[in-house]
Amino acid sequence: MRFGNIDAHRIADMEHVQLPPARGFPDLAPDLAPDALREHAQRLGSHMVDPDTLNLLISFHTYVVRTGGRTILVDTCIGNDKDRPRRADWHRRQAGFLDSLRAVGVRPEDVDVVMCTHQHADHVGWNTRLVNGKWVPTFPNARYLMAETEYRYLAEQVRRHGPDVFHGCYADSVLPVVESGQAEMAATDHRVEAGIHTEWAPGHTPGSVLIHIEDGGGHGICTGDLIHHPFQLACPHLPTSYCTEPAQAAARRVAFCEQYADTATRVLTAHFPAPSAGRIVRDGSAYAFVFDAA
Repeated sequence: MRFGNIDAHRIADMEHVQLPPARGFPDLAPDLAPDALREHAQRLGSHMVDPDTLNLLISFHTYVVRTGGRTILVDTCIGNDKDRPRRADWHRRQAGFLDSLRAVGVRPEDVDVVMCTHQHADHVGWNTRLVNGKWVPTFPNARYLMAETEYRYLAEQVRRHGPDVFHGCYADSVLPVVESGQAEMAATDHRVEAGIHTEWAPGHTPGSVLIHIEDGGGHGICTGDLIHHPFQLACPHLPTSYCTEPAQAAARRVAFCEQYADTATRVLTAHFPAPSAGRIVRDGSAYAFVFDAA
């Protein structure tokens, strides 16, 4: 994907993961009743909703953004070796994510900036890797740009509720970066460099941000978990199980769709299956997603 002189490349950590609707969306009626799910499956296709189980299909991926000779990673997925006993598919994984990065010419030492739209375990996992029994930053020359609001919220949740909050990602994927001195705390609305800036989008978490990529008239937005699955565009008010403030997240999602529907802005989603990027269009009283050509 190109935005003027900036390019973005999608690198997957996990593909075609089945998400039971009851896990992700607590309010199942009527939008996710079986008949509605079958309609979504028929409309979106079997690579978005499994027609047999009616489970939603999602992915976990990073965007490699190259601008002015610099390399930025947006969201770092699940990671390897992480202790995630409540998610068997994440637990102590051994996957080839770093090999996939190298395949597009990116070694860990080449990364200049790591940005995470928020600090949930499936967005910070490759921040660190296990070396001789210790968690160390995966990208040794990078600055890890963190929204200070988000970091303080996560640290406070750990203080109040214990280390297992958000699958324990604070201890193994966030704190080691802070202790290494590579973390840079920033405002939720922050200009990273020419063509890259963040926009505060609270609701999913208090410090969630959108990441804008703009150059030469091209505009893309990394949405993080503002939108989890394509079916949400048909029912954008539907809350998710993962949001700190579900009503706020839904209102922000509706406003986002209203702002960017039928525009040239390309939306780079965090969990839509490949190709994951596309445009929002109006569809009657709601919206739909038009994927970029694969």
